[in-house]
Amino acid sequence: MGFEQEALDTLSVTLFDRRSVMSEKLSRSHQGESFVLRHLVREKSMTPSQLAAALQSSSGRISAVLGSLERKGLVTRRMDPDDRRTIRVSITDEGREREEREHEAMRSSICWIFTQMGERRTREFVDLAAEFSTYMSICRPGAPRPTPEQVDAAFERLARIRETASTAGHFGRDRRRSPTHHAAPRREM
Repeated sequence: MGFEQEALDTLSVTLFDRRSVMSEKLSRSHQGESFVLRHLVREKSMTPSQLAAALQSSSGRISAVLGSLERKGLVTRRMDPDDRRTIRVSITDEGREREEREHEAMRSSICWIFTQMGERRTREFVDLAAEFSTYMSICRPGAPRPTPEQVDAAFERLARIRETASTAGHFGRDRRRSPTHHAAPRREM
């Protein structure tokens, strides 16, 4: 068994077989109600089809989520005054407060973990996670492996994201790519 298979097995056990309550909550926050609320905090107002595209979900699924959020008083659906055929979804003050509470609770928990890991290991983890995620964003099961040009383009996108995050005061460093990124696959001898 090569290091790749051993790493995959360990990663699978670590991330999927022993999921914590926090990782389950983090996973759920990227779908459904929390995802919609987070988007509406940033975008102010969106159409259901825009939310469906952002969530990569069906219009039926978005409709169900919006119905639930509306019953809870967290969003409103109103006709667009400029185009009466269009429905606009907006977050209510209560919805904004709920999203801010959930975001702060998650942020606080993750920061505690980073404190336990220490700055050096946290920075290494974030760099490796960004690199891994970048490769995952371009590698599709059953499809041909990405070309060096596609890899370079993906890392250019990562660099732009990091630059934006760095400028906005988010954690991260301003650099073009991870120090371990190689345009062509590298084989260890």
